[in-house]
Amino acid sequence: MATIVAVQDAADPRLADYMRLTDVRLRKSLESAHGLFVAEGEKVIRRALAAGYPPRSLLITERRLAGVADLLDACPAAAYVVSDLVAEQVTGFDVHRGVLGSMARLPGREVGDVLAGARRIVVLEDIVDHTNLGAIFRCAAAFGMDAVVLAPRCADPLYRRAVRVSMGAVFAIPYARMTDWYHGLAELRTAGFRLLALTPDQAGVPIDAAVTGERAALMLGTEGDGLSSRWRHEADDAVCIPMAAEATAAGVDSLNVVAAAAIACHRLAGVGRPSPP
Repeated sequence: MATIVAVQDAADPRLADYMRLTDVRLRKSLESAHGLFVAEGEKVIRRALAAGYPPRSLLITERRLAGVADLLDACPAAAYVVSDLVAEQVTGFDVHRGVLGSMARLPGREVGDVLAGARRIVVLEDIVDHTNLGAIFRCAAAFGMDAVVLAPRCADPLYRRAVRVSMGAVFAIPYARMTDWYHGLAELRTAGFRLLALTPDQAGVPIDAAVTGERAALMLGTEGDGLSSRWRHEADDAVCIPMAAEATAAGVDSLNVVAAAAIACHRLAGVGRPSPP
């Protein structure tokens, strides 16, 4: 059960975990140094707790306190209760959901660990936008992908915005970060995965036809330039999402990375899997 503590001063050091949440550079440094991340919203906090992330504390606005009694019962940590004004002074934004949780990070997983037993995975190269990253995790979880593998320069899945956009999907799907971009795909191929580089080029293999029952790794590239030339070269197949001829003629020849991820995960999930009884 949480211990409720009223706090009236935005400079109170007990609120340090929630300091300037919109300052990406500061948050990267602070969260790395203290091994924490911030979950925003009651539903996301519950999912973090259910996934085994230990709570450090909660930050709750006075107007939300009465509505989160059962969350307080499930969270063995201090719950700092503040006014809306103090919450905004500390965090740097209007905490309209009224509840934030500071959670301790769990030890990172190795790529080999998340590959074990997986058949369908998503591999991300240099996805640096936290909103896009969180949305891709949500797509991967929604369509039954078994794991996500991140290139070294990808954004942090546990950054507040990524966690919020994913609606906690970052807790539901195993993920690991490569330590070596240059040779990182070799481990996936050694594990038996067919490497599928998603491209807007309609000369690519339609994704439905690219793989049958074998293990498959869907590769998605950075928001602007797509996959690097090295990763495209290392792929077993360049795969595409077929576009309507009318769309192509009108100049719509590609999708943003989140829309592409959603469609590709949906199509890949249904290929080579047994039909439900």
